[in-house]
Amino acid sequence: MSRFTLLLGGDLTRTPALDAEIADSRIIAADSGMRHAALLDVKPELWVGDFDSVPDGFEDAYADVARRTFPSEKDKTDGEIAIAAALEAGATSLLLAGAFGGARADHMFLHFAQALQLSERGIAAKLTSGHQEGVPLVSGQRHSFAYADGTLFSILGFSELSGLTVEGAKWPLDAVEVPFGSSLTLSNVVKGDLSITLKKGRALFMAHLLHDGER
Repeated sequence: MSRFTLLLGGDLTRTPALDAEIADSRIIAADSGMRHAALLDVKPELWVGDFDSVPDGFEDAYADVARRTFPSEKDKTDGEIAIAAALEAGATSLLLAGAFGGARADHMFLHFAQALQLSERGIAAKLTSGHQEGVPLVSGQRHSFAYADGTLFSILGFSELSGLTVEGAKWPLDAVEVPFGSSLTLSNVVKGDLSITLKKGRALFMAHLLHDGER
């Protein structure tokens, strides 16, 4: 498996869990996502984008990192360009770090869609801010998660969901039908060994991670 971490322009907090996630992965930065390199104490192998939102001094500080420069008027976001570069390099698993928050909500929602699209192509994808994680739920598969009891999670439906089963939760579900736009699957809590199965539909699992002092 070829694992890549993509540094995107959203919010990111360094945690021990995130350090473990990025360990031994190859790293590509997308434009202003390079600011996370210092936070994580990593050096990307490639920096892509139009470089219109890079903080002052960063281009000099990372002058030795290979770059692919694109015009500001283009038909792809810097994040999508970074994904394409990783796939071109043989990526089979992607961690989208900095996929949540940031100044552009439209980019964040695009990251959700991109993660779903990648998963449907058989490429493992995960989104993270350090405090929140997102994982596409591929229909027809059983997804198991090792989160601590008390962890808050939601399932965001991007279509009508059919045959949704949730085990190991405060509010379990057994092969339910969830209309598109329903809030039924928001704000559940881990209670035991969490597993989720979706017969049909498109959905994203999101977890709010517990940190020291939180319950």
